Amino acid sequence: MSVRDLIPWSRGNNSQPSYRGDDMDPFLTLHRNVNRLFDEVFRGFGPPPLFGGTAPFNDSWPRVEIEENDNEIRVIAEVPGIEPDGIEVLVEDGMLTLRGENKLETEDKDRRFSERYHGRFERRLALGRQIDEDKVAATFKNGLLAVTLPKTEKARANVKRITIDKTK
Repeated sequence: MSVRDLIPWSRGNNSQPSYRGDDMDPFLTLHRNVNRLFDEVFRGFGPPPLFGGTAPFNDSWPRVEIEENDNEIRVIAEVPGIEPDGIEVLVEDGMLTLRGENKLETEDKDRRFSERYHGRFERRLALGRQIDEDKVAATFKNGLLAVTLPKTEKARANVKRITIDKTK
């Protein structure tokens, strides 16, 4: 048997696995099983989240949207199913921390299948030191937490608009 016979893909234009009659190639089956094993074991070990966020399985939960203008930074976090009393918002040294707990509604674990996340979470966002920490405000409506972080006078004064030369 040559090494070429061990490769499950043909050398033609298509990249489909080659089959021997009605039986599937045993090496292709082994390849798929090993891939599935690694997918299940390492699920969630992805690239690090943006803005220094940390959450279960590096999945950056809760998901956030960050808007910035000359006067403020606004962070909107999706926290469905969590009451506002279950969320803690902290600002310290230019770092915004969102922390809380999504509690399980039922205790019958034997008869339940769930893809929802239950448990404690913490998301940290590095925003810089240009935030006026005394004027930070947070609102909650329909599962969305909106945190408004006003910029300091110094940060607002340092904004410079550069005009783009369109003549070239």
